[in-house]
Amino acid sequence: MELIGKTNIDFIGLKKISFIISSIIAIVGLIGMVQMGRGAANMGIDFSGGTEVQLKFTQPVGMDKAREALARHNLKDATLQDIKEGNKLMVKIGKTTLATGKVADTIEEVFKKEFPGNAFVVESSTEIGPSVGDKLRKDTLTAIFISMIGIIIYIAWRFDFKFGVGATLATLHDVLAMFAVFYLLNKEINLLFITAVLTIAGYSLTDTVVVFDRIRENLHKNLKEAMHVVFNRSINEVLSRTIVTSLTAFLAALALFFFGGEVIHDFALALVIGIAVGTYSSIFVASPIVSLWEEKGAKAKA
Repeated sequence: MELIGKTNIDFIGLKKISFIISSIIAIVGLIGMVQMGRGAANMGIDFSGGTEVQLKFTQPVGMDKAREALARHNLKDATLQDIKEGNKLMVKIGKTTLATGKVADTIEEVFKKEFPGNAFVVESSTEIGPSVGDKLRKDTLTAIFISMIGIIIYIAWRFDFKFGVGATLATLHDVLAMFAVFYLLNKEINLLFITAVLTIAGYSLTDTVVVFDRIRENLHKNLKEAMHVVFNRSINEVLSRTIVTSLTAFLAALALFFFGGEVIHDFALALVIGIAVGTYSSIFVASPIVSLWEEKGAKAKA
């Protein structure tokens, strides 16, 4: 299946513009990642510690009344989220003076006392201590770092060290882009988001490998041609395949975003962002980096 026919776009010629855009994305993403490491971003209870309780009522509950009820019982710092499907309310509370294991019970008691005529059931309840959250946050950043090292080793073995560096920088760019968007939108960073980040890292790497495979093949066929010509031809040759593959995954993630429900809404958003940025980075980040490196190597030999 081909959405587009044969193309002859000078992708490598656009490297200056793409590098400027990618640098801005990377800087914002690094800020977001540093803030996460400090615990200063909008951290979910997975990383900051706290309590999350989801309640389902028989009748609608006003957000203001629910917030006032919790405030009267020394839970004024609670964050409330109204889930549109089925009179559901999610209550999130960070670190409190209450002992771990008692906060969820206190929330239930508050709603039973303040809304006696509106019965409810607890659909889910999660409590994580601050020390566990801190360890999870550090382990997450370590996992991302180790995955980047693993990518360099794999691509260096599969292709060449230069290709490994290019693929790693492109994947890191995608990870930072997701952190940048979530940080700017003040979206909650939790374990589900990290799952999406690592999923997109794998997707981006796969897409980059396909482009690199065609580049390597054409480099062996056209030993005397200029590097940027070979790289451009290779990218154009796999462009239709890249667009079809990415569009298929993008539409699936978009369906999850709109119809998957509140629980996986942010996860689906991360996938949508990651697929779009991952496709971009395979063409405009990974390939130009390797192309520049190859050209400098060729000039040095000459």
